[in-house]
Amino acid sequence: MSFFTFITGSTKSWQPGLPVNTTTASYWLNWRILLCSLWILMSMVFASILISKHECRKKPEENQEEEPAGVLYEDEVWKPCLRSIHPCWLLAFRVFSFILLLLMLILNVAVDNGTIFLFYTQWTFTLVTLYFGLGSLLSIRGCLQYKNRGDSDEHSDTELGSLGRSSTGRQTGKERRFRKKAGCLAYVFQIIYQMNAGAVILTDTVFWFIIVPFLVIKDYRFNFLLINMHSINAVLLLGDTALNCLRFPWFRIGYFFLWTCVYVVFQWILHACEWIWWPYPFLDLSSSYAPLWYSTVALMHIPCYGIFVLIIKGKHSVLSKWFPQSYRNAHTNTS
Repeated sequence: MSFFTFITGSTKSWQPGLPVNTTTASYWLNWRILLCSLWILMSMVFASILISKHECRKKPEENQEEEPAGVLYEDEVWKPCLRSIHPCWLLAFRVFSFILLLLMLILNVAVDNGTIFLFYTQWTFTLVTLYFGLGSLLSIRGCLQYKNRGDSDEHSDTELGSLGRSSTGRQTGKERRFRKKAGCLAYVFQIIYQMNAGAVILTDTVFWFIIVPFLVIKDYRFNFLLINMHSINAVLLLGDTALNCLRFPWFRIGYFFLWTCVYVVFQWILHACEWIWWPYPFLDLSSSYAPLWYSTVALMHIPCYGIFVLIIKGKHSVLSKWFPQSYRNAHTNTS
């Protein structure tokens, strides 16, 4: 096997044949489209309600015990979860991850051209790459602040600890006075992080448990790019999760739903304008099982996102016990 074959994989096409003509009115005007449209609309309404209700950046009162679920502080986007770890280590990891993912993305485009962006996997992979790129910039800025302030950060941590904590282990109003609220770019970074969390679990789950068995039956030979596109993103995102101290509130699953809905609507518009193959067979609306597929994938968002919530909670539980003095447990919020 040549190196090029190892990279590009099997010469057998995994692409299905052309489906029923998707540019005709009869393809779109039927009960299947109505039901699938209903699932998408319900998902978007559900997501919009969650976001509008909880995405609050209003500054909490000093004597307020509970913080708004969507609150974010500036230092949470670049500080590691352990005080004993220098922020430069998180920066180095993010820069390495960004370069690696960007190179893989460029190589994939060079091998398979722009058609790779028909796939949800590539949308998610690009979003993960953007996350690490933006994270690198925020970490650079944070490390410069850390260097300029010197030991004041450690003094601030000590001072905050001396103020005490609420009975729930979260910060009190007095503690919050010492911290600067995050800006718009940091909030975008946080939202992308939580979108990626669910999307990566979803894409890798669908690929390894649904698509791979189908391709094995077709005797398709997997390649280096295909395997790594559905594994390295999860590995790097979990690595960043282990290091960072970002919050993970439940309500931002709404952005995850919206991300998938935008992809599906894009596919519908594309297929209504041009007769091409569907990137995923279960998106084909000509099947009588299409409404079942769409509803199943929609429901899969909840456990996929929930898995990452459990990972965050597990990290909090373990590190708070192993490193009680060093762990920034006040930054973890999965409510």
